[in-house]
Amino acid sequence: MSYIAIAQARTIIAAAFEKGAELGLKPLSVAVLDAGGHLIAFERQDRSSTLRAQIACAKAGGALALGVSSRRIGDMAAERPAFIAALGPISPQGVVPAAGGVIVVDAEGVPIGAVGVTGDTSDNDEICGLAGIAAAGLSAQP
Repeated sequence: MSYIAIAQARTIIAAAFEKGAELGLKPLSVAVLDAGGHLIAFERQDRSSTLRAQIACAKAGGALALGVSSRRIGDMAAERPAFIAALGPISPQGVVPAAGGVIVVDAEGVPIGAVGVTGDTSDNDEICGLAGIAAAGLSAQP
């Protein structure tokens, strides 16, 4: 499949929330974007704090913009902070250099979208995003 269908986006979100509940995490917010960075679906759990929609979209959108996970963007920020800081204002979704933004790829490794999760620690956000992608029968970029 060369795109993320709405049913798959909903599965990603539901499975990410389920993983968060299993791990006892804080309330999560999950955004699923298509390959062009357009929002397919977003949900936030009850009691999620403000700005979570923007953060989730910026994790996913930044990953798509640079072609690497938001975890890797965090590494890049340590190496080249001025460069990463300059991307926020020019990126339509923004860029958040912290784990939780994962690129979704097709069978050939071509990006078909991205998932952004926020609400708990960045590592836990990423775990939930990966669980959602797997539950939808999709693959994350290695």
